[in-house]
Amino acid sequence: MGCVFAKQTTSSSAPAATSEIVKRDRDRDRDSGLSVRSGGGEVVVNNTGGGDAAEESGVDQRGEKDRSSRRRRSKPNPRLSNPPKNVLGEQVAAGWPAWLSAVAGEAINGWTPRRADTFEKIDKIGQGTYSNVYKAKDTMTGKIVALKKVRFDNLEPESVKFMAREILILRRLDHPNVVKLEGLVTSRMSCSLYLVFEYMEHDLAGLAASPTIKFTEPQVKCYMHQLLSGLEHCHNRHVLHRDIKGSNLLLDNDGGLKIADFGLASFFDPNHKQPMTSRVVTLWYRPPELLLGATDYGVGIDLWSAGCILAELLAGKPIMPGRTEVEQLHKIFRLCGSPSEEYWKKSKLPHATIFKPQQSYRRCIRETFKDFPPSSLPTIDTLLAIDPAERLTATAALGSEFFTTEPYACDPSSLPKYPPSKEMDAKLRDEEARRLRAAAKSNADGAKKARTRERSARAIAAPEANAELQTNLDRRRLITHANAKSKSEKFPPPHQDGTLGYTLSSSNHMHMDPSFDPPDVPFSSNFSYGKEPIQTWSGPLVEPGPMRKSSKSKTSGRSKEK
Repeated sequence: MGCVFAKQTTSSSAPAATSEIVKRDRDRDRDSGLSVRSGGGEVVVNNTGGGDAAEESGVDQRGEKDRSSRRRRSKPNPRLSNPPKNVLGEQVAAGWPAWLSAVAGEAINGWTPRRADTFEKIDKIGQGTYSNVYKAKDTMTGKIVALKKVRFDNLEPESVKFMAREILILRRLDHPNVVKLEGLVTSRMSCSLYLVFEYMEHDLAGLAASPTIKFTEPQVKCYMHQLLSGLEHCHNRHVLHRDIKGSNLLLDNDGGLKIADFGLASFFDPNHKQPMTSRVVTLWYRPPELLLGATDYGVGIDLWSAGCILAELLAGKPIMPGRTEVEQLHKIFRLCGSPSEEYWKKSKLPHATIFKPQQSYRRCIRETFKDFPPSSLPTIDTLLAIDPAERLTATAALGSEFFTTEPYACDPSSLPKYPPSKEMDAKLRDEEARRLRAAAKSNADGAKKARTRERSARAIAAPEANAELQTNLDRRRLITHANAKSKSEKFPPPHQDGTLGYTLSSSNHMHMDPSFDPPDVPFSSNFSYGKEPIQTWSGPLVEPGPMRKSSKSKTSGRSKEK
């Protein structure tokens, strides 16, 4: 049916131009303090727009000005440019569909097609609102791979550009702790695209959900060292992940950890910041500045999420499992303390006056996690700083006391080999447990239901009597809600929000202070959240978008999501 698979190859056209582009990219990264490989797999995201002319000016008195100008011109640009007509024609002739080349020609440039029927699907291992993930076999090599199928809405250019950005980012990254994109599978006839990845047997969410697995301190250090190493590479390559959580951290049987799912990732330039959406990062790992509406942020958002992961691995359960944005902020302030007045003034966050707590909270991280290894407390304390400017960078965290004191991180090869486990497996176990509870309740109420049937010819089924049907209805409602969101910056599907993989009552490892989980305390605004939202093992099933105001302010205008 005209399906093709793409694998990375060296381009045979215009070698001189390619060499010049790679040289320009290397010069740009040298200005930013980066080291660049000399290999030919480099992907250039933007045109420097005259940077060479500035470099050749040779005017000494303007040296600093020229260097500053070059840095501004060479910022990573997430917007894709349309390919020249001759390149578009070459890509279509090579087997790429015109709808993909016209919008995402830059993302697929230098890759060659291969037929998709050389892949054999084995099992479905993941599912989201916009994509499904399959375990598959490359019938030509015998290698096991992961196929991520992404569906587009009627081939809308914005949807295709959204996926093209993920492809560009993945091609730009090359690190042992970042998942590797091995190719693409697409069809001339359908509105879908497959991303081909190396296959990983586990994710951290799936392992963490297992009641039989307990991570030791050396194992936690090993996983965290790999996570921070991967983040260090991403940030050095000017990439923000923007959705660090357990289900996006993949593990193989050799103990290797790789950061995956760059669907929400974005390029950034620390020297030339541009507004970005605050609707990123899964709720339980979202930093306070995003909850307060920040659009000018940097690597600190990924480091906050990493701090949450570290504390969860040591605690055996999520440390701040909020059900709504308001409750999440409340939990953050209860643990990390209220922001100072100076922070409120300098941040100028859009929701600062709305969500400012009525009472002041004292920071109590060390008291709450007093049973953690002493060397971990300074690292957690700094990663979970309210002010992102005070958080550790990935490089600084790797050199912290946590990794330089005994017991040291174990070697990845010494980690236990677990049976294959994914977040989806944990969800299936949770659904099975719910069905068993529903069946038990149905049997206990058998006599009462029999009397009900005697009085009525047609009994009304209890909602919990068919958990599978209810799950499908919930999923359909959530998909409808998700499709209403902006195509350019999609938020993680609500039913995947908060997915680390622990049950809310789990306490496999070390324990937190039981007094930490406080009763609900109102903020200074009229916003409120429901007391009984639908919950699953992985976090909030339904996360309301704009929080509800009191009846007096229902007619007032709502702020638009950026």
